[in-house]
Amino acid sequence: MNGFEKLMRTRVSVALCFGLTVGLGGCRHKAQVATLPAVLTPVALEEIPEPENLPMVEVQQAKLPPVPVIASEGKPKRERKKPVPKTAPAQDPVQIAAAVPPPSPEDLAIGALTAGGEANPQTKQDAADLITASEKRLNALPTQKAEEEKAQVSKVKNFLKDAQEALKTGDAEGAKTLATKAKLLLDDLEK
Repeated sequence: MNGFEKLMRTRVSVALCFGLTVGLGGCRHKAQVATLPAVLTPVALEEIPEPENLPMVEVQQAKLPPVPVIASEGKPKRERKKPVPKTAPAQDPVQIAAAVPPPSPEDLAIGALTAGGEANPQTKQDAADLITASEKRLNALPTQKAEEEKAQVSKVKNFLKDAQEALKTGDAEGAKTLATKAKLLLDDLEK
């Protein structure tokens, strides 16, 4: 047997196997679905009247979790090392202060304001200059930075607003204190 005969035999056996597979597989017909008879009689549609007094469903108040706190506000701030003086300064006599009650949390939040009264014109001018400079710096902040630090920017704005009000009422020392707090917050923002 030569190569040609082997090739022909292989082809014939493949064709025979294929033919037997198709022939023994059977014929596949499409399955027929039974059709339903058409409805010839008309059906009357009825309308259902809506009830007049429907019961009211009360909305229950959901208990929400506490408001999340910004993590950046809890970060400890680095303390800068103060240079140590080479010579020891002369010590002043030690004064003993009377016991002062601790400040309330509200005083800590905005700072203690003075009672007002006659203020030094220089203090008034310093407070006004500090407020103006802080407002310019706040307006010069990049928009992206202001969006990222919304809470801090809001605090700065509140301090500046309170400082303006204190200055209008004649409390120059309180205005200067509040403007200084706004300036310090702006310093932290610009880092």
